[in-house]
Amino acid sequence: MLAKYFSEPIDRAALSLIGVLSAAIAVVGVGHYTCQDNNQCIFANRPRVQDFSWDGAHLGAKDRAFIITFDRPMDQREVEKNLVITPALPGKISWAGRRMAYTLENPIPYGTDYDLQITDVREQYAGEHHGQMMAPFTSSFRSRDRAFAYIGTQGIEQGRIIFYNLTKQRKTILTPPGLTVVDFKFYEGGKAILFAAAESQLGFEGLRQLQLYQVPVVESDNPQELPKPTLVLDNQEFQNNQFDVSEDGKSIVVQRVNRQNPADFDLWMLKNQQKPERLKVQGGDFQIAPDNQSLAVARGEGIGILPLQPEAKPLDFLPKFGQLLTFSSDGSAAALVNFNTEDAQKRFQRTLFFVNTLGVQKELVDTDGSIVSCEFGRNNQTLYCLLTKLLPGDEYIEQPYFVQINVNSGEVFPLLKLQDYRDTQMSLSPDGLALLFDQVIIDPETPANSRLNTDTGEAIADSQLWLLIPPLRPELGQQAELKALSLMGFRPLWAP
Repeated sequence: MLAKYFSEPIDRAALSLIGVLSAAIAVVGVGHYTCQDNNQCIFANRPRVQDFSWDGAHLGAKDRAFIITFDRPMDQREVEKNLVITPALPGKISWAGRRMAYTLENPIPYGTDYDLQITDVREQYAGEHHGQMMAPFTSSFRSRDRAFAYIGTQGIEQGRIIFYNLTKQRKTILTPPGLTVVDFKFYEGGKAILFAAAESQLGFEGLRQLQLYQVPVVESDNPQELPKPTLVLDNQEFQNNQFDVSEDGKSIVVQRVNRQNPADFDLWMLKNQQKPERLKVQGGDFQIAPDNQSLAVARGEGIGILPLQPEAKPLDFLPKFGQLLTFSSDGSAAALVNFNTEDAQKRFQRTLFFVNTLGVQKELVDTDGSIVSCEFGRNNQTLYCLLTKLLPGDEYIEQPYFVQINVNSGEVFPLLKLQDYRDTQMSLSPDGLALLFDQVIIDPETPANSRLNTDTGEAIADSQLWLLIPPLRPELGQQAELKALSLMGFRPLWAP
């Protein structure tokens, strides 16, 4: 009968196409729906994770949140219950449709491998029936290796920047033997180091002949594979002193003095590796703020906050503070020192203050010695500080000690006392879990024009590096842990 109606070739082709399409539709239908014994039919193509922003990532302290995107709306309670990160990373969850954001409570601990898995969760299903079970999802990511740099004091390492990967126990000498490094800073997320150095044979005179160089951070056991430093700023017309570099690496600020006219001193800026230009800002110690756009400068009896541009008008001025120690990581707070020049009762004391952008100025610690340095810990709610106090007696002797300060409560927890104070430098790890510090050994018989010298001109014979692990809950009586490192050097600085 059908042959009668579809006798033409085009009719037979149409009939064949209808058959093929019908079969395809049937296959698709079977593939997407499964009917159970109770006559309930659900989608058979299982839900899945479409994207995980940290999949295979190498993370640092600034990486504080990841996003998981599902291919359809999911049962959010089940996802939150069955999301497992190993080792644990406490955090908070928020949702926006098919996207789930997980924000860490603290910076990610360094030197650790992590696994993430989501199992036994269903899609969100409108109606009386349960949604389809999601395909199990697993992924892994890693935090950066624990690593730091310092200036070596022994043998071929003397006066050179040493990069030490603490996680892998690997040491790399980054600078050549002909230069003696005085100071250095990481930038560009730890990919490079900016350093001030002079020719080694100049000795103490090298402090007046400093030039700025940069070198990439490359780990290698073969010195031939290491890149050579490149000159950033010479010393032909001006003496280069203190310097700082913005976190994004785009701005460098240097205090410079005219060699022909010492009264001509100013802050200069190098922007995007262009020629240096005067900021026409005079003052003492300075720091580039975390926003990469402003500069804090000690100016007389106060700290000025200025835009990072020539002849800029101040954005703010903090009149009662004489020293800025550090900014919080987000720039919303700072630790400052009041020298109490106008307070007769505290005339011989210095006071540490916590100051934030909301106008809070909170007094934390008084000392009759020095407030050497401070750094903000996790979530900017903790300060780790190196202080000194005067010892009784006719001779002026300062004893250094480390403290941990709860900014909210004002509680001060002693961590460690040192026997001697000579240019001790401290550095807090980016995850806030470890303090590095040095103890310089002075040789009074070594001439002051030796290759390595302190800021006061004393010859450095050697220096020991130490690792201090602060307690996570000092209010519960937990004690700090001290470890001696088999590394001889000074000015240690953690890599970001």
